[in-house]
Amino acid sequence: MIKSYILFGPRGVGKTTWLKHVLPDALFFDLLDTSLYLELSQRPGNLEPMIGNLPEDSWIVMDEIQKIPDLLDEIHRLMETKGWRFALSGSSARKLRRGGINLLGGRAVTRNLAAFSCKELVDAFDVEFSLQWGFLPYVQLDRKNAADILNSYVNTYIREEIKEEGIVRSLPPFLRFLNIAGQLNGQLINRQNISREAGVPRSSVDVYLSILEDTLLGYFLPAYRPNVKVREQTHPKFYWFDPGVARAAAGLLFEPIDRLWKGIALENMVYHELRVHNLTQNKNRDISFYRTGSGVEIDFIIETQKRRPSSNAHVVCLEVKMAEKWNRRWERPMRSLSNSSRIHVDKMFGIYTGKRAYHFDGIDIFPLPDFLKRLHQGDVF
Repeated sequence: MIKSYILFGPRGVGKTTWLKHVLPDALFFDLLDTSLYLELSQRPGNLEPMIGNLPEDSWIVMDEIQKIPDLLDEIHRLMETKGWRFALSGSSARKLRRGGINLLGGRAVTRNLAAFSCKELVDAFDVEFSLQWGFLPYVQLDRKNAADILNSYVNTYIREEIKEEGIVRSLPPFLRFLNIAGQLNGQLINRQNISREAGVPRSSVDVYLSILEDTLLGYFLPAYRPNVKVREQTHPKFYWFDPGVARAAAGLLFEPIDRLWKGIALENMVYHELRVHNLTQNKNRDISFYRTGSGVEIDFIIETQKRRPSSNAHVVCLEVKMAEKWNRRWERPMRSLSNSSRIHVDKMFGIYTGKRAYHFDGIDIFPLPDFLKRLHQGDVF
């Protein structure tokens, strides 16, 4: 039997639409409804009489559960006493953690919903458009108004979400930070530098970054450290959940994007697709990047087998380039890592924006669409 579950995802990725599609007969509560929110926030015990005499195993959907974390206690009780199943959606993990999400431990599984994937868009997938404007459903389904939608997303939704967190005392410093964070998409995070550029204390930068992570607007990509006798990078990178939202946060929606920005957006797109595949196929593999102190870098490392006392870790290496022609010197970091006796490199891939596939002595080079097709077929990891 399917257990209750909590569906996390940034606002605007389609959680409500998906829940209504998969549970069309469920009793639906939307906590964005002001009157419902006020009643249940003041009297959580009213949830049971609102549900009524539904039979055991009935589904109840609670949309935007992060707005009333205290409601989790009542939901937990109803799971136990009534045998009802709940589908909860939320766009902020922070509030739920503070509200005691562990009270549901073992009673509800956690799932994540991302923005559209190329696998969902199929023939509608447009690489050039998605690099510039991202994968939000609202954007992909109304492409003529992409800039206005993303501008509203940042200026309305993010401000409201951050205000609801109740941690940011003053919005202007956070908005300065947000603009800088948008420009740092796919970059190594140096908190001291961000503090100086945004004109806010280092402690505030720590809080602001954690808010972006907890509201599911971005993810830290950790550095991989196989200890192969070189000094290795330890600082993480930060990627926004969507390249279009990153562009909006950076204030660049109405500016032409240069090749450097598109290169980062391409990495962002590949990371998005890796995460989607990892989550939807329950792979549960660690994804990271590799960089030495001398600046030698591999864009993505997927650990397919953990290191054990009797065997080395196994990994898949990916190098992503915004280029029409593949340059074989880009293979060197992957080949160097594969020569280490401390790690086993199962596969190596080069991904680029050219048209032709190549196979160079253990390294497969694919145009982006071909790679993404193979990824979602399970041929990468």
